[in-house]
Amino acid sequence: MPFVDLEPGDERLARDVLPVLQELRPHLTPAAFAAVYAEGYPRGLRFTASYDDRGRCLAVAGWRLVATTAALRKIYVDDLVTTAARRGQGTGAALLHELERRARDAGCRVLDLDSGADREDAHRFHFREQMVIRGFHFLRRLT
Repeated sequence: MPFVDLEPGDERLARDVLPVLQELRPHLTPAAFAAVYAEGYPRGLRFTASYDDRGRCLAVAGWRLVATTAALRKIYVDDLVTTAARRGQGTGAALLHELERRARDAGCRVLDLDSGADREDAHRFHFREQMVIRGFHFLRRLT
């Protein structure tokens, strides 16, 4: 299955990627998504999509290569979502493995992501993919 890296301004972002992302991030509007990517791209944010042979977007990952004191170099996955119609068919795993390949090629020690505490289906997927829980993620809402 082909993986496509999408640059800001690519028409496939709004047409193909956003509808898949909205399954995980329903608050995203086309304008907000474009603004986030325009701001995040110079800071390393990338979107990679998986397509089937009919040109349908099946899964999307938003990710970035980052340097941290904890991991030195890692790929952090902001978003990893497979369209509901393709869940459980290996599409998300294939995209995750592609990100892992890229992480290894970039000399990363870690592929890291957060998952909402209430997302039990996602947790089963992460465990099946040999990921482990390494800590808590805390946040403070700023209003």
